[in-house]
Amino acid sequence: MDSLTGGQHRAEVSALGLDIGRKRIGVAGCDRTGLIATGLTTLYWQSFATLVEALADLVHKRQAELLVVGLPLTMEGTEGFQARQVRKVGDRLGRALGLPIVYVDERLTSVEAEQLIQAERRSPRDNKGLVDRKAAALILQRWLEQRRGT
Repeated sequence: MDSLTGGQHRAEVSALGLDIGRKRIGVAGCDRTGLIATGLTTLYWQSFATLVEALADLVHKRQAELLVVGLPLTMEGTEGFQARQVRKVGDRLGRALGLPIVYVDERLTSVEAEQLIQAERRSPRDNKGLVDRKAAALILQRWLEQRRGT
């Protein structure tokens, strides 16, 4: 098994985590040690081409080898309409950037991100971009921990 899919071999990898929404995409990153995910930026949907351009710049700067995309499964754990839409965008981004994609169950990451922001005495409603970045970091962190087997 290889390191990208979470198998036995644990080579270091640089990844970007994405929380893909209808209006915004939260982006998180980790260094090659793969210990901690941090929110990097929030991208706003303008066009697919501008999205690819912005992500390509981040991929280059961070030497990312993989995209970890949050998949919004239903509470029953199945893929509904929203998950299919995210998968379409994720697959297109992977092809456009020439990177493999790993999908991670993102259930409740936005709720968790909002709680973290409230704990900082900020309003999630007034900080939607921050919510998206934190959700992306939670998605990437979840994948990093699964990879480590914790």
